[in-house]
Amino acid sequence: MSQPKTWTVEITIDEHERQTRARAELRGPNVTAMAGTGSARRNPHDPDIPAIGDELAVARALADLSHKLIELTASDIEAVTHEPATLSE
Repeated sequence: MSQPKTWTVEITIDEHERQTRARAELRGPNVTAMAGTGSARRNPHDPDIPAIGDELAVARALADLSHKLIELTASDIEAVTHEPATLSE
């Protein structure tokens, strides 16, 4: 039985005025380093609840990272098979 692998996603969040930005960075042994980014902007008429902006920006950063990882996987498959890869969810 092989050893379990651990990949880590580090998320950083920064806020400036009504803009929240998040960066989700994937790290691990034998993993191509990559990051996803996301942002959220508070409408001036909405109440100031920073947690909501954090959640949305992080969700968007993770979605961006996920799409990049799927694209990398398809590229890796194509490099091995020499045929177009179609990854369905």
